[in-house]
Amino acid sequence: MGILNLITGRGSRSGANLVRLPTGSFTLDPTGRIVASTLPRSFPAAQVREIGDLVLSTFQLAREARIPLSELIADFAALKLTARELRGGAIIFLAPRSLGPK
Repeated sequence: MGILNLITGRGSRSGANLVRLPTGSFTLDPTGRIVASTLPRSFPAAQVREIGDLVLSTFQLAREARIPLSELIADFAALKLTARELRGGAIIFLAPRSLGPK
């Protein structure tokens, strides 16, 4: 699972430190350039780019396969990722979840 490995640092050869899960959103143009972001600056830009690349490639593959995909939701125990397609680009929302009892 690419996105989960990316956020937790699993599968990383560099042994990256864990980072606080972000709250916010960012918008990408069709080339993958970040147009706007409400994510904290402390969240690594490389991870933002990787998440964006995964989302854009998913939407691109769906278009090529002629599958009508306009929204992608990845709902993990600790993080919810919601992405919406925007004419080749995307807006991506990241929302951490509390791991404590409800």
